[in-house]
Amino acid sequence: MEQLSIMGVRINNVTMNEVLNTIEEKIKNNKQYIIYTPNTEFIMMCQEDEEFLNYMNKSDINIPDGIGLIYAAKMKGFPLKEKVAGYDLSVNMLEMANKDKLKLYAIGGKPGVAETAMKKVHEKYPNINIVGNHHGYFKGSHLGIKGHEEELQVIKEINEAKPDILFVGFGAKKQEQWVQYNKDVLDAKIIIGNGGTLDGLAGNVKRAPDIFIKLGLEWFYRLIKEPKRITRQIVLPIFMIKVLFGGKRVVKVIK
Repeated sequence: MEQLSIMGVRINNVTMNEVLNTIEEKIKNNKQYIIYTPNTEFIMMCQEDEEFLNYMNKSDINIPDGIGLIYAAKMKGFPLKEKVAGYDLSVNMLEMANKDKLKLYAIGGKPGVAETAMKKVHEKYPNINIVGNHHGYFKGSHLGIKGHEEELQVIKEINEAKPDILFVGFGAKKQEQWVQYNKDVLDAKIIIGNGGTLDGLAGNVKRAPDIFIKLGLEWFYRLIKEPKRITRQIVLPIFMIKVLFGGKRVVKVIK
């Protein structure tokens, strides 16, 4: 599997189908598999946070979640096969789980978000065995409090349920930090840090229309809907400038 480094963050050059086939294989073979979903914002955060960069590069796979990554790789002569959005991957995983009657646990979001998301998932995918959910507002290693009794209780609940798929939605860095601290004690096969996916599944955040997604303008749609996101999305043009003028090693193939 070809891998690129974009500003130091490993990005796997994969298609959606390739990722899904690997997930299916790992579940059948009872193997743990950790998936992170870096986009332009993640990569820019990693430039200022070496700890976050280290977390990102310890996954089993980093999917190219963001049109900015596609443009950057193409501009530097190392085109990625396609954008693999974390939300779309998560939905495809739900379809797989429904088909194969897999077990799913979701953790993250404000109180009530994961619960609502799982209720809606159950309505749409009745064959999924939803084995639990928990909000992200507990004391744990995602907040720098490792081994707190609240976290230990959450991990106990997850391990008793033995999910095939574990959604972890704490947002950038927190979810990756939590997974890295706890992966060796988690009895879960596929673990994906998928950010705002739970909010989307719960209906709290509306996905952009298909035309925006096809044109690579999903970020613009979300900015129109949430103007306060400008402070976050300003990193996109900064990212592209760094790619343009940053030299050959900004994007490179990892051997």
